[in-house]
Amino acid sequence: MERTAFVSAANISERLAQPPSLAISTVIFALRPSEKTGRPTLWLPLVKRIREPFKDMWALPGGPLTQADSLQDAAARNLQDTTGLAPSYLEQLYAFGGLHRSPSQRVVSIVYWALVQSAEAEQAQESENVQWFRADGLQELAFDHNEIVNYALWRLRNKMEYGSIAYHLLGEKFTLAQVREVYEAVLNRTLDPANFRRQLTQTAHIEPTDEFLQGGKHRPPRLYRYTGAGGDAESGGSLTDDDAPPGHPPSRL
Repeated sequence: MERTAFVSAANISERLAQPPSLAISTVIFALRPSEKTGRPTLWLPLVKRIREPFKDMWALPGGPLTQADSLQDAAARNLQDTTGLAPSYLEQLYAFGGLHRSPSQRVVSIVYWALVQSAEAEQAQESENVQWFRADGLQELAFDHNEIVNYALWRLRNKMEYGSIAYHLLGEKFTLAQVREVYEAVLNRTLDPANFRRQLTQTAHIEPTDEFLQGGKHRPPRLYRYTGAGGDAESGGSLTDDDAPPGHPPSRL
């Protein structure tokens, strides 16, 4: 017994002396039709773990950070390897480094989030071990990935209030109703169509085109385009004090 206790204490001491392992995780948001209503809803792909810890549980795409990759390159590579996607919007979200987020070695994960258009998401690779799930109401995930997804949702919804981020989930041209559907899917609530249309048409960088959406039963709606800056993705991804929700101090990467 004394020998066992000594070895156990030595192993723990040795493990605590080791530097943390660095990893990259990614949260990928896309709009997909609801299975019940057919209306756009927010989804993300998850990967089933094939080894311990948390074997057979679902987790965010990710992996260890290698010496050869930059942070952003590692995130992009993980996305490509697991889903086949190469989204244009890829932003550093946060660093998660809780002491007990992994039961074996301490792991610090630098998390990126990506937005992909519906047409892109339809091309994503799916298999027994890579599947898409509704972003709201996820089952228990491996590690602290539920917390990561909740934080990414908070960040996305916060950005919807003031930025152009909604247009990364749409094609180059869109109807005003399609923009409202993006907001409703992300915010997970219904918006008044008339008020939303009035506010949107008064917004800068929303330009009507001479084209109309064809194929419907009613009068075809006009198509619009976004003419603002190319995106809200923040190079480097560091957050300010105002960016972090209660309980999450800003990261210092």
